[in-house]
Amino acid sequence: MQGLGLGLYIASQIAQVHHMEQVRILEHDLLEQLPSLSAASDANEKVILRIAANADSLGTWFLDGISDFTKSTNYLVHLSVDDEDYTAEWLQQGKVVAAVSSSEKPIPGCRRFPLGSLRYHATCSPEFSDRFFHHGVTPKTLAVAPCLTFNQKDRLQSEWVEYVFQKKINLPAHWLPSTQSFVDASLMSMGWGMNPALLVDEHLSEGRLIELVPGKTLTVPLYWHISRLAADRISELTRFVSDAASQKLR
Repeated sequence: MQGLGLGLYIASQIAQVHHMEQVRILEHDLLEQLPSLSAASDANEKVILRIAANADSLGTWFLDGISDFTKSTNYLVHLSVDDEDYTAEWLQQGKVVAAVSSSEKPIPGCRRFPLGSLRYHATCSPEFSDRFFHHGVTPKTLAVAPCLTFNQKDRLQSEWVEYVFQKKINLPAHWLPSTQSFVDASLMSMGWGMNPALLVDEHLSEGRLIELVPGKTLTVPLYWHISRLAADRISELTRFVSDAASQKLR
């Protein structure tokens, strides 16, 4: 019973957070339509929208949509970054009002919009390849060559290895929690890693980076999840995010 009581309490707190977000949005819309209701001290008060996104989306396409949205509204945006497999949890826990996620599963109380797919190349520098893959990219050489990992939640490198070689390999890794630093570290021969095509296509075409196994890419489908109660009130946010995704994602 104690566990059940704790679960109900947590659920009620999450519901309160969602409710407070909706109240702030409704107040914002009402004051825009009837500015005489706003006290002078509240004239500069801003409504904050809390949103979660994965770092690679933020580093490639997502900021285009968010910046366009902020230029057309009076909202402030607080962005939280997490792995694309986990951002949906932020929405489920009531920490954010919307999220970019790889989860196709609908979230209760939310609307879901497909955005497209972010394509990744397994890349390294020619120098790194000469050092570690002189005899080819194999399970044996991958077990020695250091890869780049964003954090403990990042499985892209392991997923690529399983996709290409149909087996799991214990990969030595440098931890590097930065999308742009992932590319820079690859160029500097620090390791190999899964880099978004949007950031490395030019490096690949110019020969500064090469694919470990040509043509073997991974694609991660992305979805926009937004609280159903807020979706209509901030429909412009969804529109700007969708427009930015349509221009950059597959």
